Amino acid sequence: MKKILLALFGLSVLSNAAYAQEGTDDFTRLVHSQDSLEVSSISAADADSAYVRGDYLTAIDIYQTVMDTEGISATLCMNIGNSYFKLDEIALAILWYERAYLLDPSDDDVKFNLELARTRTVDKVTPKNQLFIVVWYRNLVAALDVNTWAVLTLLFLFISSGLFALFFLSGKVSIKKISFVFGFVFFVFSILSFIFASTQRSNILNRDTAIIVSPSVTVKSTPSDSGTDLFIIHEGRKVDILDNSMKEWVEIRLEDGNTGWVLRKVMEVI
Repeated sequence: MKKILLALFGLSVLSNAAYAQEGTDDFTRLVHSQDSLEVSSISAADADSAYVRGDYLTAIDIYQTVMDTEGISATLCMNIGNSYFKLDEIALAILWYERAYLLDPSDDDVKFNLELARTRTVDKVTPKNQLFIVVWYRNLVAALDVNTWAVLTLLFLFISSGLFALFFLSGKVSIKKISFVFGFVFFVFSILSFIFASTQRSNILNRDTAIIVSPSVTVKSTPSDSGTDLFIIHEGRKVDILDNSMKEWVEIRLEDGNTGWVLRKVMEVI
């Protein structure tokens, strides 16, 4: 019986560890893809220097060049957002701050800059009241980035497997009890951190939100210029994407639940 339990636990450990590692690898490929054929001599330090000089357009160009060669990161996204903020391009600043937050929701500087930029928008959004458990879960998921959650998953699994091995191998009842209890606790921790990592991975891979970048947009009832005007939203507004299948039109939803259609060109996917 013990051998069967040990085998089942080992199978669970290996499958969860493999999936966690797969998530980490997918994320790494997404945000740290390397160009092995060309290594640019331009560095982020050059962009930082241009930013300090007040040459924000040059800073943006260099940051994006570095991003193309070295891969996207939360730091680069935030620096681009800072540059657009200095240029008073608030919608684009919010867009890049949102991208930085997507990659690393635990960064306090990103969250502060994003909230500051939102105060400069025309539309003042009042968040909907949510259940405490939903708010708590989202805050917990955002406490660390996806790579850290994935590493914690593997670490907790390793500790848990060691404790369960001690439970099966030890001949002392007291050690068996302690190792089983703590092994179970760390196994639960591994499952939770795995869920958090999977949630962030899904958010990164399935980008279904966007920022309005046009000064003023009339939302239509149908994907047509002849559709009924429903309401107007302004640049910097964050929207959920409901239908992205059409070439020129996208169905969106606001925080208050209102839906409608806008031209694809008036928005940028986060």
